[in-house]
Amino acid sequence: MSSTLFRTKRVEQSILDTEEPEHALKKSLSALDLTVFGVGVIIGTGIFVLTGTVAKDNAGPAVALAFVAAGVACALAALCYAEFASTVPVAGSAYTFSYASLGELPAWIIGWDLVLEFALGTAVVAVGWSGYIQSLMDNAGWNMPTSLGSREGADAFGFDILAAALVLVLTVILVLGMKLSARITSLVVAIKLAVVLTVIVAGAFLIDGDNYDPFIPDTQTVDAGGSLQAPLIQLMFGWAPSNYGVMGIFTAASVVFFAFIGFDVVATAAEETKNPQRDMPRGIIGSLVICTTLYVAVSIVVTGMQHYTRLSVDAPLADAFKDTGHPWFAGFISFGAAVGLTTVCMILLLGQTRVFFAMSRDGLLPRFFSHVHPRFKTPHRPTILLGVIIAVLAGFTPLTELAALVNIGTLFAFVVVAIGVIILRKTRPDLHRAFRTPWVPVIPILSVCASLWLMINLPAETWVRFAIWMVAGFGVYFLYGRSHSRLGRHEETTVAEVEKGEDPGTA
Repeated sequence: MSSTLFRTKRVEQSILDTEEPEHALKKSLSALDLTVFGVGVIIGTGIFVLTGTVAKDNAGPAVALAFVAAGVACALAALCYAEFASTVPVAGSAYTFSYASLGELPAWIIGWDLVLEFALGTAVVAVGWSGYIQSLMDNAGWNMPTSLGSREGADAFGFDILAAALVLVLTVILVLGMKLSARITSLVVAIKLAVVLTVIVAGAFLIDGDNYDPFIPDTQTVDAGGSLQAPLIQLMFGWAPSNYGVMGIFTAASVVFFAFIGFDVVATAAEETKNPQRDMPRGIIGSLVICTTLYVAVSIVVTGMQHYTRLSVDAPLADAFKDTGHPWFAGFISFGAAVGLTTVCMILLLGQTRVFFAMSRDGLLPRFFSHVHPRFKTPHRPTILLGVIIAVLAGFTPLTELAALVNIGTLFAFVVVAIGVIILRKTRPDLHRAFRTPWVPVIPILSVCASLWLMINLPAETWVRFAIWMVAGFGVYFLYGRSHSRLGRHEETTVAEVEKGEDPGTA
């Protein structure tokens, strides 16, 4: 039984599956498209919100170093993703990589994990986008009925129609074609970058050097009371992380990591890239470098404009400009955040549909979802299904507490991909690798350690919810996926032919 659970799918077979007419995606993306996708999904609400939160609660002005630490952790993972994406240019990202290196059950688990990660991420971002739009509407004097907007307060059964509508519109765009999605993303990313760069340049003239003193605040111990909300590291070892000081920077890094989530989505578009061997590494690493640079610059500016102890949690950039006598920028920043979240939402939805599509093409989910649209060459069936489900989630479900699951899901994927690079180097040294992760196994091991460190700084409650979702995934696999696996059926056919004395190569 263990041999069937860890059977691997050959890289050559994965690539061959992409050439089946009914299951083949259209190749239309370039390195620039991939980089734009990466920037589009990484730069979201994190750059406008998380900066103030971690500066005030954890790192002070040293929040810039927290972004660097989180960026380094992502860079280690990005090097591993780049090797896999250029070697196995197939939709599915970490799921496909795991199938080629670790086996079917690990691949199923990581695919199941990614479905949750991208679904919750899309819904959370859609709700955040709705909040910014409602804020802009309120500023213009257009008040939306509570039952159709925020679900906070007395009207707990309201439906966030803006969040749901955004998801449905983006679903239609994704069905119509990847190139259309890339063009819309390019336009929106250009607007978003213009807003971010304007904030950096304008804010640089308002910096007061005294606000950087102290750059790294004195250490204070976290008092989490041993509750389930405490970081897992405290519950396991009885050691509470630091609020400030050097350790506060690493605590902050585990929080701002949310701002980097999404660069791995670029890998899900490998099958739709014209020259994946060359362009996937450029898109993955290039987008991460650009976004890390912008994050560091924004954090330096905002902590220089206003002392970290006075930064607001909800809108630190906008409020910092208000505090320095420039209220016009508040609306400008809200506009940039709203526009930016549109691409974040779309690219997360794109990533989820590609993982779902790859799993159905392998038979682990119903094959009905593995057919592409005859005209648009997009996986329209899973796109429509998931778009409707996420629209309902975004409309009805309060997702604030579940958002941490997005973090742990991404980090888990990073760990699996890094381990997969080491294993595939051992089992398939003959494979042509257009991009090779340097210093293997050192870089993958460092990636695993960095991801695990960030994971154990997440609340224990997040781990409990994650474990429940994983248990459900095991149930679905053993009840459906294992018996419907195309790889498993191929092996059974081969065995039967051998027993009959036939040559399996003639099948």
